[in-house]
Amino acid sequence: MNDKKHIVIIGAGTAGVMLANKFAKTSDVMVTVVDPAEFHYYQPGFLLYPFNRHSFDEIHKRTSTLLHEHVYLLQQHVTDIAPSKKTIVTEDGTEISYDVLIIATGTQIDPLLTDGLMNEQWHISIFDFYTPDGAEAVRGALQAFEGGRLVVQITEMPIKCPVAPLEFVFLADDYFKKKGVREQVELLFVTPLSGAFTKPVASEKLGHLLTEKNIQVVTDFYTEKVDGPNKTVYCYDGRSFDYDMLVTIPTNVGTKLLQKQDFTDDLGFVEVDPHTLQSSKYTDIFAIGDSTNVATSKAGSVAHFEAHVVQENVLAYLYNQPLTGFFDGHSNCFVETGGGKSLLLDFNYDTQPYEGTFPFAGIGPMKLLRPSRINHLGKLAFRYIYWYLLLPGRPIPFIPNKMSLKGKKVV
Repeated sequence: MNDKKHIVIIGAGTAGVMLANKFAKTSDVMVTVVDPAEFHYYQPGFLLYPFNRHSFDEIHKRTSTLLHEHVYLLQQHVTDIAPSKKTIVTEDGTEISYDVLIIATGTQIDPLLTDGLMNEQWHISIFDFYTPDGAEAVRGALQAFEGGRLVVQITEMPIKCPVAPLEFVFLADDYFKKKGVREQVELLFVTPLSGAFTKPVASEKLGHLLTEKNIQVVTDFYTEKVDGPNKTVYCYDGRSFDYDMLVTIPTNVGTKLLQKQDFTDDLGFVEVDPHTLQSSKYTDIFAIGDSTNVATSKAGSVAHFEAHVVQENVLAYLYNQPLTGFFDGHSNCFVETGGGKSLLLDFNYDTQPYEGTFPFAGIGPMKLLRPSRINHLGKLAFRYIYWYLLLPGRPIPFIPNKMSLKGKKVV
């Protein structure tokens, strides 16, 4: 008789694959990952691919090749979760029981939630870059764009990787300069936030960069509807803007599976304790990555910092021990600013991004909140770190899971 505890993970994205591989090294648990996707995507590549920074082959691999041999992968859709029975149900009617269920289903865009956004101009004059098809479409559109108004617009928060829209507009500025048409292109960055970013110090720094690059910023813009034929976007307060090319970040929501559960919020994100990442409703359910409702960035770095907490707490729960794993909201993000430079943000629930050095105090070599070439090289190197360290569940040298104030100029 097999006495091993059964951990079921729904989702084979960044968080799901990474966590499954960590658990696979634990001899007294069985791990099943359920996800229908044949391919796993390096999602930061969707931002860089439109600007010819990556080939498509560099940003995707077969899901089955990324999981430890001791992880069982079931490539089916999950159609229901029955917490009272401790089971999930797959598309063919199979019931799978679990001792612990981990939700790692991520987030997805839903343009249908904004009136008029999904219209006949979708992927013609209106684009996203959060999907493979969207990245491909916007790449072709950028190549053909010779002048006019290009608008990068965030519909509402929260979104996956909140710095990605900023990176897109910075990279567009750089792209059009190299193309020799920047003077013919008007760039707008439109956000529902009161500034360029969610944290005040970083928002001020990024706002100055946008101004220096002659990128107009429109704040507090809550999108009501889109008039595709007339290429106009309307705000609830009566404001509007016209565009020639709209790069939109639609409303981000949890999967349809989660939207119908009783342990998620109105957007379909799992309600969890922000530090233990255990479900607020069911003690045998945990969540990780973009699928949670925690008040930090939906980013791959967050999933990485959460993974050791979830692993520790799941094992503690299985063996009736106190949950001692503690997630502090740590997020670490490179922001491409164009010209072969990036800046770096490092923050958590309680501490906003500050200037300083990272990961070593006084040495760096990376600079916080300051664009630099070394930061850009770090951004490029992250793709290799992702495939060969992060997804296999290996530690990233010198990068602490909890945020440190060492090297930061706290103000």
